[in-house]
Amino acid sequence: MEERKYSEVFTLLGMIFVASLLVSNLIAGKVWAVCADITVPASVILFPLTYIISDMITEIYGFAKTKAIIWAGFACNLIAVIAYVITVVLPYPKYWLDQDAFAVVFGLAPRVLVASFAGYLFGGFSNTIVMSKMKVRMHGKRLWERLIISTLIGEALDSAIFVLVSFAGVIPASHLFTTIFFQYMFKVLFEIVLIPVTYWLINTVKRREGIDVYDYNVKYNVF
Repeated sequence: MEERKYSEVFTLLGMIFVASLLVSNLIAGKVWAVCADITVPASVILFPLTYIISDMITEIYGFAKTKAIIWAGFACNLIAVIAYVITVVLPYPKYWLDQDAFAVVFGLAPRVLVASFAGYLFGGFSNTIVMSKMKVRMHGKRLWERLIISTLIGEALDSAIFVLVSFAGVIPASHLFTTIFFQYMFKVLFEIVLIPVTYWLINTVKRREGIDVYDYNVKYNVF
């Protein structure tokens, strides 16, 4: 039987993506008061990493590999949320005094899962598709431009959908759109600041893997 080859680097990138997605969704219920008039979900401290990883995978391995990782992330997230829900409803002894706090933290998870799914379905896949198409059209040049444009499009959709689905009725309506705006700006600036690091990682992995996929004649079906 022929031994199947796999990429340790690709596997590591996928693991980092999934871990970042799971942790981001778990901490998204905490609202961070950046200052008196600016609040954002605490997940902004980590979630942009999922976009950076998906950009790297798309640039190096192509759209198909990124799609597989995104769906793997959703599957893992679904397993985690099911575990959270079951844990919250399990009977507990009288001496356990933290049930209400535990339920508040983990009880938001199903709603966050729906928000994450909807946000990434439109935002994450838009980001990946734009990256893939622009690479072909630009013949692999101007990576910095492709990273920024794909981020601007993807994060706009993701931020709007995620905040509206997660926090409508939780955050006062007057704060919803400012939350969307500042979350969007934070995530975009996060990724722009890290572009030099992303550049270096992409080039390093390409050299190590000996691969640089161009998505010619690819059908961008996300399912």
